[in-house]
Amino acid sequence: MEAMAATCETNSDAEDNDKEYVGFATLPNQVHRKSVKKGFDFTLMVSGESGLGKSTLVHSLFLTDLYIDRKLLTAEERITQTVEITKHTVDIEEKGVKLKLTIVDTPGFGDAVNNTECWKPVADYIDQQFEQYFRDESGLNRKNIQDNRVHCCLYFISPFGHGLRPLDVEFMKALHEKVNIVPVLAKADTLTPSEVRKKKLKIREEIEQYGIKIYQFPDCDSDEDEDFKQQDQELKESIPFAVIGSNTVVEAKGKRVRGRLYPWGIVEVENSVHCDFVKLRNMLVRSHMQDLKDVTRETHYENYRAHCIQNMTRMVVKERNRNKLTRESGTDFPIPAMPAADSETEKLIREKDEELRRMQEMLQKIQERMQTQKEAY
Repeated sequence: MEAMAATCETNSDAEDNDKEYVGFATLPNQVHRKSVKKGFDFTLMVSGESGLGKSTLVHSLFLTDLYIDRKLLTAEERITQTVEITKHTVDIEEKGVKLKLTIVDTPGFGDAVNNTECWKPVADYIDQQFEQYFRDESGLNRKNIQDNRVHCCLYFISPFGHGLRPLDVEFMKALHEKVNIVPVLAKADTLTPSEVRKKKLKIREEIEQYGIKIYQFPDCDSDEDEDFKQQDQELKESIPFAVIGSNTVVEAKGKRVRGRLYPWGIVEVENSVHCDFVKLRNMLVRSHMQDLKDVTRETHYENYRAHCIQNMTRMVVKERNRNKLTRESGTDFPIPAMPAADSETEKLIREKDEELRRMQEMLQKIQERMQTQKEAY
């Protein structure tokens, strides 16, 4: 009898546990499977003057050559070249996870004698991607929207100087509210370890002095493990990342590593003692890629979107006032037809105008109802 009672109690406990278990604990697995099946996309912009190793670093980061068809310009051609935007896209797969990587390069930046507003094509490109996404998001078919927004900009700072140049300051100030800027100290192998430390400190001080808003690493939660907190702190202290790029495999202490061979020794790209390449790669790929995309969506794009809606609202109010004056004066002014390219914008304005009208009618009814109740009392 005692055994039978114990069995009944066990079955009862099992039934109670089954009743308490709903099953939504499997949601992370569902999201994971769906995300892996769909794949991921990431757009990285590299900017800085020529000769700082931008192409080499990109090749080292993602182990793929995006510049295989690139034509190297002569000195004479580089003098007359203006800033242009080139885009390279490659599909990378690792352990069943697909990544559509887009690299946006800015050849010609900072190469001219007069570099006044040479960052404007870069800022225009970022705005164009926001505008295209805004149009797609406001359209009828929003199922397969291509996200070409720039999620991160690696800005390369020359090691041959005493800190930030005026061009560096103006570029970052012009773009820091449009994109996540991650400053990179290029060609760190041309500096001694003490010079790297001093230059990093100087650049951080100037970034704060000029009010430049670079990408801020999110604060760790209290429940994170100590290793992750330490890694996050090291990343914050590494700004700007002192990097070395190399596509050459050399032999060091019996091992084949990617690095640069000098008469005095070997500089290893993936050695944390030699440079911050591994930290930069971990930040971009392993730990903060999703946060870079979230900040782009929730901050930079939302600022652009709010600005667009404000402009459209102003246009609606201006058009209403103009129509009102036309009706009151009795004069029939011709209203110019809007270009075909603005048809989507015009449609969106009409929808917002109609929504605003409905809200005003609802507010008026509520006010009338409140007034009626007040008079009844």
